[in-house]
Amino acid sequence: MQFLIADTFTESLSRLNNAEQQRVKTSAFDLQLDPSRPGLNFERLQRPKDANFRSVRVNRDIRIIIHQSDGRLLLCYVGHHDVAYRWAERRRLEVHPMTGAAQLVEVRETVREVPVYVEVERPRPPLFRRVSDDDLLRYGVPEDWLEDVRVVVSEDDLLELATHLPEEASEALLQLATGGSPSVPTLPQADPFSHSDALRRFRAIGDTEELARALDYPWEKWAVFLHPTQRALVDRNYRGPARVSGSAGTGKTVVALHRAVHLARSNPESRVLLTTFSDTLANSLRAKLRVLIDGEPLIAERLEIHAIEAIGRRLYERRLGNLKIAPTRTIRKLLEAELANSDGVNFSEQFLMSEWELVVEAWQLDNWVAYRDVQRLGRRTRLPESRRRELWNIFERVQSVLNTEGLITLPGMFTELAAQISSSGNPPFDMAVVDEAQDLDISHLKFLAAMCGAVPNGLFFTGDLGQRTFQQPFSWKSLGVDIRGRSHTMKVNYRTSHQIREQADLLLDPKLSDVDGNIEERGGTISLFNGADPQVKVLTSVNDEIEAVGVWLSELARGNVEAHEIAVFVRSENEIGRAKAAVESASLPYIVLDNDVQVAEGHVSISTMHLAKGLEFRTVAVVACDSEVVPSSKRLEIIADGSDLEDAYNTERYLLYVACTRARDHLLVTGVEPESEFLADLQA
Repeated sequence: MQFLIADTFTESLSRLNNAEQQRVKTSAFDLQLDPSRPGLNFERLQRPKDANFRSVRVNRDIRIIIHQSDGRLLLCYVGHHDVAYRWAERRRLEVHPMTGAAQLVEVRETVREVPVYVEVERPRPPLFRRVSDDDLLRYGVPEDWLEDVRVVVSEDDLLELATHLPEEASEALLQLATGGSPSVPTLPQADPFSHSDALRRFRAIGDTEELARALDYPWEKWAVFLHPTQRALVDRNYRGPARVSGSAGTGKTVVALHRAVHLARSNPESRVLLTTFSDTLANSLRAKLRVLIDGEPLIAERLEIHAIEAIGRRLYERRLGNLKIAPTRTIRKLLEAELANSDGVNFSEQFLMSEWELVVEAWQLDNWVAYRDVQRLGRRTRLPESRRRELWNIFERVQSVLNTEGLITLPGMFTELAAQISSSGNPPFDMAVVDEAQDLDISHLKFLAAMCGAVPNGLFFTGDLGQRTFQQPFSWKSLGVDIRGRSHTMKVNYRTSHQIREQADLLLDPKLSDVDGNIEERGGTISLFNGADPQVKVLTSVNDEIEAVGVWLSELARGNVEAHEIAVFVRSENEIGRAKAAVESASLPYIVLDNDVQVAEGHVSISTMHLAKGLEFRTVAVVACDSEVVPSSKRLEIIADGSDLEDAYNTERYLLYVACTRARDHLLVTGVEPESEFLADLQA
């Protein structure tokens, strides 16, 4: 008998407490091993719309809803007795007549009619008046729901209706309503459970180990159910470097992870690198990879995950020997000393440091002519040749000291490593997948291009310009990484509710572009589910803020939100105390995340915004958004160049955006008067 599990089952399982979940898992294993064993207690439903639904008794109150027919047993739902029975009595399993995909369809007559809002003077036309019934069916809309789709006249109506439709139908309608063009559905398959749309929600389980993994990771559906449009990006062959973009929650990291696994599977002799910006994100990716390739040790041997700096250090020491990185404080002291000894040179220490980092070191300039002629991209301060000469005299002496002491900078490390790889003809990896690519710097890209840039499928990037929180912009094309014609922007948000996504997007421009003119349009992005309206609160004192956040957290915790589904983010370590106080006022246990980012069961997670990337929580509070905190006054005070100041403001804005979009269902943003200027944009 074929044994399958539906995503509605794993979702409903996650809503039970730990003891109930363990009992359900035991019953699920029994069903898989032998559904006819005497100890299993099957019950018929009294008013089923689908006669093949059955209830399996777990204990006195918990019931598993299964669908059993034609040599197939499907776990559909689990819950308390009355809830589980109501769920089953409102659904049926059917094969869509047009797409051929298996669907769990909600029975229309049991659902509240979707209202038609009509203005007295000018009635609003239905949203889908120009879409034929055949096209709606091709997009997966169940026949019973065509009438409801026809009367939708507003986005609010559509979002309410979408909660009752299969995912592929909801996506298509939301894309049509926002001016998009849904992807052409795949042709029907012989097995309705093998259709790409059915694979979103149903998984065939081969053995008890596979079932255990599926039940242990109900929130990691991305690792099992890859969206069909994402699958196309993962499996595609690219003749050169390719980049996938998208706003927060569109599944870029999912695509990066699956792309790396796909490359390792389809190229059994190749070594694949999956890299990201920080050790924090690399640790998170490793945990997800273990779920995805469990039972495939050969892939794990050829697929490595490292932070970009960590793999650079490792390869340098292996190929070039001892590595002594010059600390930033050492370089700053050298620059300050040379400036003090240079009579008549009138530059601020802040400007000198930024010129060193963003021009000399970024582009690895090692002689006067190179520095004189370099295009100072983004730098507003104009320098005549005589002034550049004064600066170069200082930089040259600093470089001489570093060379004498055997010190090297991180950009220098990557530059030497790129040269060694190019000359040796023996790259350490054959292919590289890069997540959070918006935070790459010039030397990172040179290194990656030297290693994998010359081969088909060699470089694959995922990222979001709206989440660029570290690096200055620069031209990828000038470094030989040209993604034109091989870039794609994902538009479907799987993680964040419509309300949170829409409000967080107010922090950013509707269009963001890189230096090469590649544009990321944020318009047209859709979220697949509704949630509570985000709240933005400005309090008069820190104590008032602590109390307000505590009350908000307490109310959610008394509902169905578990402590480990909650995160509280702040701008820096300086504000961690305020976050702790707020969580303590809600009488909730907590942990403060470090670079390992290990969320603890039953504990609220407290973290700085910089560690928020790659994380996801049902509930997020972003606190201490005061005027001197966001944007960081300490960061802005050391900015010397006008363009640097503008870029710093933008990245501070992006940082708040990252923190807000970690939330799935509930978001609260707070600050104390005078509040951050960004809160006004968030409330626009």
